[in-house]
This record gives sequence, C-alpha cells and structure tokens, in this order.
Amino acid sequence: MTSIRPLALLPLATPVFTAHADVRPQQYDYGFQLYDEGPDRIRIESHYVRGRIDLDDETSFRFQWLADTISGASPTGALPGTFLPFLAELEDVRYGLLGAVSRKFGDHLVELEISRSSEDDYLSHGIALKDVWELNQKNTTLTFGINYLDDLVSVPLRGQLDKTSWDFFTGVNQILDKNTLVTASLTLGTAHGYLSDPYKSVQYTSYFEIPDGEGGTTLISVPNLYPENRPDTRFRQVLQLGARHYFDRLHGALDVTWRGSHDDFGITSNMVNLEWRQELGERLEVAPFVRYYRQSAADFFVNTVDHLPTAPPDVPTGNAPYYSADYRLSHFEAVSGGVKLLWKINDTFSATAAYERYEMSGLGGAHERAPDAAYIDADMWTFGISARF
Repeated sequence: MTSIRPLALLPLATPVFTAHADVRPQQYDYGFQLYDEGPDRIRIESHYVRGRIDLDDETSFRFQWLADTISGASPTGALPGTFLPFLAELEDVRYGLLGAVSRKFGDHLVELEISRSSEDDYLSHGIALKDVWELNQKNTTLTFGINYLDDLVSVPLRGQLDKTSWDFFTGVNQILDKNTLVTASLTLGTAHGYLSDPYKSVQYTSYFEIPDGEGGTTLISVPNLYPENRPDTRFRQVLQLGARHYFDRLHGALDVTWRGSHDDFGITSNMVNLEWRQELGERLEVAPFVRYYRQSAADFFVNTVDHLPTAPPDVPTGNAPYYSADYRLSHFEAVSGGVKLLWKINDTFSATAAYERYEMSGLGGAHERAPDAAYIDADMWTFGISARF
C-alpha cells in the first residue's frame, strides 16, 4: 500500500551497549511498534528482528527482518460533503529483509548493504555502499555513500511500472571536546519513473444541462474522481546539522538536530528536534523529546482540478499538467513529542520503551491546504529488547 509508505518507515528505538566479552561480539534485537491514527484511519503494527555478528577483528555482518501489518483508511483526495468516498480502506502486509557486510581497511570502514521489500502491489530492491573514514585520531569521521532502489509498482489500468532512485550522501562527525559532538550531512537524491500514488485521486466536477420540463434546462453538477498525475522525475536536496553536549553536573545530554530539504516538486521543509537524555543511576536512561516540522505545498497541489478545461484522463501519462490532492503534498505543520526509556537490565540484556504523540495541521490559503479532516493525529508506542554477547 504505497499511500502509507512513509508512515510505515518510522524509526524503531533500539538500545546499543558496548560489549566486554572476549568472544566475537554478537547483538540481537526484537522490537514492536504500534502506529495508530485513531478510529477509521491508518493503524500499523510493526515487528522487527535484527542482529549484528563480528566475524573477525575487521569484518562484521548485520541483518534485519521487518513485517508491517497495515489496516484502516486513508483520504482518497475527494472533498468532504459529497457522495464521493473521502476515505478508502487499506489492508496490506509488508515484509522487508536487509543484509550488510562491513570490513575495516586501515582508517576506513566499508559497508555493502542489500535490501528487499515486498507488498501485494509493490516490490523494491536496494543496494547501498558506504565508506566511513576516521581521521584526526578518530576525532573526525567522514562518511560517503550511495544508495540505489529499483521498485516495481502495480498500477490499476496500467500494469506494473518502474521507479528508480539514487541517493548520494556525505557527512562529517567532529568531536570538539570530551563532552561535545557536532555533525553535518548532505544528501542529493533523484528519482525517475512512476512517482504518483496509485491510491490517490483528484476531484473534477462535470456539468450537464437537462430539460426542466418547461422548455428550459437545468444545470446539473456531478463530481467524480480521477487518478492523480505527478511528474515522473524528482530531485531533492537534504541538509542536516546536529550537536550533542553532555553536562557532567546534570548527568544528562542535550541533542539538537535541524534538517532542511528542498525538491523540484516545489516543497521546502524544515525540521527541528530537541532531545534530553537523562541518566537515572547506572542502568536507566529517560529521554523526553519534542519535534517540529513545517513544509510548503508542492507546485501542483490542488484540492480539485475544476480549473482544467476538460476532465483529466482516466489513465494519466506522467506529462503536464500535473496535479495531486494528497494532503502530504500540501502546506502543513506537524508537532510531535514524547519520551523514550532505556533500561540496561544486566551486561547482556537491555530494553527500551517509547511513546510519541504526533499532530498535523494545514497552513496557508485554501489553494495550499487540504481539508482539515485529511490531516492526522497519531499515537506511536515502541517496545524493544536487546541481547549482547
């Protein structure tokens, strides 16, 4: 179900502790996350298992298996108050599998990652290559990488269509002193092929004249839904800056992250995240956080396509004019906050729990924002356990 794909990829909290054993370190994690938008909207139950095994002093292998069970309903693109369905039922299960091998070469750590994700109507294969280069007595770390995805989308009336994407990224981590770390990263991404959502539509109103029985006519309006039509290419740029400082006297650390992005859909976004990590004794950590996100509308976001001279085609081609009523492409802001807990049970086992509340609202004029009923409020619960040998 591609219409809820970004929501199903929300991060799952996982503890990580340093191993002290003489044997090859191994770590295995299990996690569960519940994402719930409330009655009549999307609900996702996610389970994952992942692990890491050090094969020798220079080589390690990691893996992840993920299953998302998706149910509920999502906005179709219709305006509320008509006979057209405002929400459409969705139900699917996504399975994801990832494997990666990394090896040290002097000051470099090179990792090759291969992934696969499948749904009833979506199949994705990915490959990524990353190099982490340690400099300045390991006080400076440079990261370079490339990621490629080859997707196959099943689209009604059009069959299976291709979508490919490339991401090129670089980053730097710099230790300023024993308590302070700063980071910066830049990602350039490009996508080609079928970039629309096969489950999103736009509303168009047709008008008909019918005899009124008195020698005249009556104008009748009939709304209908047509598939959205997005461009078949997209180029995006993402810059992220972060800093972390540990306060000795408070036994806590402050994490600050800012991320800005822009793409040639016309969307510009900004995100700020603040997190405080507080130690409570030797084995317990609590981390309250708050996040704010804001984006502009895509150039082709509309609530209806009544401005077109004729009805849009039943099978869009990916050529102009472009249009989409997807609320995720509108002008909106979102605020979320919550708390994470990490408990080191002993030298082998640890556990995490997290709760996050997410609230979304439209901004701008009527041509920039979707109907208020389209925006979501969601609760997210995450639980995990980790074993390190």
